[in-house]
Amino acid sequence: MTLVRNDFRFFHTLRVRWSEVDMQKIVFNAHYLTYLDTAMADYWRALAVPYEAAMVMLEGDLYVKKATVEYHASAHYDELLHVGLRCERIGTSSIIFSGAIFQGERLLITAELVYVFADPATQTSRSVPDALRRLMTDYEAGKPSVRAHTGAWGALAEQIAPLRHRVFADEQGIDEALMCDEADATAIHAVAENGLGQVVASGRLMEHEPGMGRIGRMATEKALRGQGLARQVLHALMAVSKDRGDTGIVLHAQVSAVGFYLREGFVRQGPEYMEAGIAHQTMELRLA
Repeated sequence: MTLVRNDFRFFHTLRVRWSEVDMQKIVFNAHYLTYLDTAMADYWRALAVPYEAAMVMLEGDLYVKKATVEYHASAHYDELLHVGLRCERIGTSSIIFSGAIFQGERLLITAELVYVFADPATQTSRSVPDALRRLMTDYEAGKPSVRAHTGAWGALAEQIAPLRHRVFADEQGIDEALMCDEADATAIHAVAENGLGQVVASGRLMEHEPGMGRIGRMATEKALRGQGLARQVLHALMAVSKDRGDTGIVLHAQVSAVGFYLREGFVRQGPEYMEAGIAHQTMELRLA
């Protein structure tokens, strides 16, 4: 069966670099496997799965058993390519992917990739965990990769606190004493939870003043940024704020995130300032 673009839910887009073209002025054949492997890393991001942490939790890892490529046409320098991947079948310990690379609608290569789930210490095969099986089956069936929901600190603290530590303390060097505070107990928290039950993004909503909400502690797993997870958390908090009758929301955005909040309708208020050693900008959103 000839694969077409509509056969795939997932695509990774890349552009052919000069170093990937051979003396025949086409992409050297071995690079197509690199393209597929690069796309595979993005496939896990599409599932909202931080790969390394997930495999530790599942007590295994995936190893390539077989990779076959069939060439149909050639790619050239500076062309934009679309790499499609689809989980075709999950066996007892194996996961089989179909892959294809397109330039526009033109099919360049098809591939089959066979992975085996195995014990990292011994590299002996193990059964694919049920949680991983469900995650991949649900994704290919078109179901959402994450579930955004809200709750109290008591119910969510054990999942939110480690995420904050990785983002704020480990990555940004913020004092650990600032990770969590007494406001958490009364705040409403929102999380994005993937199909393995991992919280991969979070934020909180407090009362800034009567009729005005304040959003803060927005955090997303580093490997999963750009997947829309922060937006889902933000929208969940905005909905709670609006439903309780707030007329507006304020937040203190790190300057690197100002563009994100501008796209969500927030506007700058006042000049930039330093907070916890990082440049911030106060922003506000008026709720209809």
